[in-house]
Amino acid sequence: MRIGIDLGGTKIEGVALGRLGEILARRRVPTPRHDYEGTLRAVVELVEACEREGWAGDSRSLTAEGRPRGVGPAPVGLGHPGAISPATGLIKNSNSVWLNGRPLAHDLQARLRRPLRLANDANCFALSEAVDGAGRDGRVVFGVILGTGTGGGLVVDRSVLVGPNAVAGEWGHNPMPWPRPEEWPGPACYCGRSGCIECFLSGPGMERDYASCVSARPEVPRTEAAGPGDCSAEAIVASAEAGDPAAETALQRYTERLARALASVVNLCDPDIIVLGGGMSNIARLYREVPKLWGAWVFSDRVDTVLARAQHGDSSGVRGAAWLWPEGPEP
Repeated sequence: MRIGIDLGGTKIEGVALGRLGEILARRRVPTPRHDYEGTLRAVVELVEACEREGWAGDSRSLTAEGRPRGVGPAPVGLGHPGAISPATGLIKNSNSVWLNGRPLAHDLQARLRRPLRLANDANCFALSEAVDGAGRDGRVVFGVILGTGTGGGLVVDRSVLVGPNAVAGEWGHNPMPWPRPEEWPGPACYCGRSGCIECFLSGPGMERDYASCVSARPEVPRTEAAGPGDCSAEAIVASAEAGDPAAETALQRYTERLARALASVVNLCDPDIIVLGGGMSNIARLYREVPKLWGAWVFSDRVDTVLARAQHGDSSGVRGAAWLWPEGPEP
């Protein structure tokens, strides 16, 4: 058994996977936001609960810890926002800001006392889809998370590329490529810069752009699809389908910006497949329209890279965390 933990900004998900990747246990708990010690406790309790539930159906007699006799603690892989600085061992670049500057790996190891590996959450997502998801047939897989933030991970031959600065695949904090005049200098980002890809392609980025479309044309009547005051990404898509001009404009701009941003990924690492995850990945038109558009910016006579939706949905990240232990712990 191997255990995966996806430490998100609003929820923490845990799974126990069997030898062939079958789910033996799965649980979710709310993230204790802005509470570092509470976050550590929640992770430890989730690991222990997943392990107990995962072994519960085993026919062998179990110890007081809930494991079969002679079996050690299950190894844990944890995906988290941001990265562990190779220089300090502390978390950096996390949009769950209460983790930044903290020795997350050290503190969890002290509490869990079992084999533990940590990785960026987008890297875990990409690994999951590369191992047994939408990218299983690709040698080079780029995983993109389009949600509250915008992240990326790069997997080659089922191995995550991290890099000496632990920022490989950090696509969301590059500037929007080939910016249009109205996109410059762009919205301010939490990272301290302006005009990051994340500012345009995250869920809040689309919501902000829709609000600007509405403000630009107040005389145009809105549809009822979004509901009063509702500008969530899901509602914007529904409004566009119902004929709302502002929503349609926002959705067209989002699609074109995603094509530009992904074209820069293709130019840089030429992946076999790009897999989209996160809430924005549920927009069906992206898979039809983006591949029609990105050739305008890709430095090639044709683009054979495939754009696909994540096979494992919003559980892909936690599965990838478990797959940080593909063969189980070292003896």
